[in-house]
Amino acid sequence: MRGLSMKDYHINIFYSREDRGYIADIPDLHACSAFGKTPQAALREVERAKAAWLKAAKKEGKPIPRPKYRPAIYQATS
Repeated sequence: MRGLSMKDYHINIFYSREDRGYIADIPDLHACSAFGKTPQAALREVERAKAAWLKAAKKEGKPIPRPKYRPAIYQATS
C-alpha cells in the first residue's frame, strides 16, 4: 500500500460538548481517532494517530484498508 497520504482517507471532525473539544476520526481505519481543543489541533493529532495506526498494522502484518468511506453528501454528487 505505497504512497497513501492523509488525503486518501476521509477525516470527520466534530465538536464534542461532553469532551469540550474536537474529535477527529478516520472511518476507514478502525478506532483511529484523536482529540484537540481546536479543529486544527484535532486534525494534527489524528494525522499522528494515522501514522501510528499504519505503522502498527504493517509491523503486525495486518491488512491496510483502501480508502473507501465517503459521506452521503459526496456520494450523491458522484
